[in-house]
Amino acid sequence: MNLNTVRLEKKMRILQALCVFTSMLTCVILLVGFNTNNRKRFDEIDVERINIIEKSGKLRMTISNKERSPAPLHKGKEFGLAGSNRTGIIFFNEEESEVGGLTFEGKMNNTGKADAYGHFSFDQYNQNQVLYLTYSESDGKRSMGLNVDDWQESPPFSEWNKAYKKAAETMVGETRDKRLKELMEPMQGQPAFAKRVFVGRDKDRKATVMLADRSGKPRLRLSVDAGGEAKIEFLDKDGKVTYSLSGDKK
Repeated sequence: MNLNTVRLEKKMRILQALCVFTSMLTCVILLVGFNTNNRKRFDEIDVERINIIEKSGKLRMTISNKERSPAPLHKGKEFGLAGSNRTGIIFFNEEESEVGGLTFEGKMNNTGKADAYGHFSFDQYNQNQVLYLTYSESDGKRSMGLNVDDWQESPPFSEWNKAYKKAAETMVGETRDKRLKELMEPMQGQPAFAKRVFVGRDKDRKATVMLADRSGKPRLRLSVDAGGEAKIEFLDKDGKVTYSLSGDKK
């Protein structure tokens, strides 16, 4: 066997070894790639923000700290409200418009009293929140409850908010007041939004059920105060109590 034949056989063995190694590496990559549907398991993870997206890349939900929280979006675009101010979870619909979320905060202020809130809300399509649970506390006063609001059908909240912000920041005097009033009540007796239902505990420590008309004016109020007195009140459109029924204080 001559020297050239030996060299050729040596190169063949090296080539065969490389082929075997490459095949094994390919199998490992394929096995890892298809293992458990690409799911990864972590015992613990530290992260400042998680984005839940569709295959198309559209944003559907964020979980974030305050600094990295998103600004409100309408069809994928910011419309002037600030981000970086809400710790929690924010929901987005198929059009990448914000539709609610779960946010919270709590700390002691410089007077030694708590400033805290919790908020879980759902938005009307193309509008602001219409169903929400809230807890708020400030300067020793706290309230919590279920709220149901009415919002106008149009324009979209993003456009309405831009117009309101522009009027508030660029106009002055009677012109400003007139424009803001038009935005707040585009039709006589029908405001842009109104609280229709509140069920909860108010800042006066009353357990309360409040039902309001389309204008947001309370028309029926059921309450039990901190001392235990129960009361039912019927109100007219001007807020005057027309009939009241109280429980026995004894």
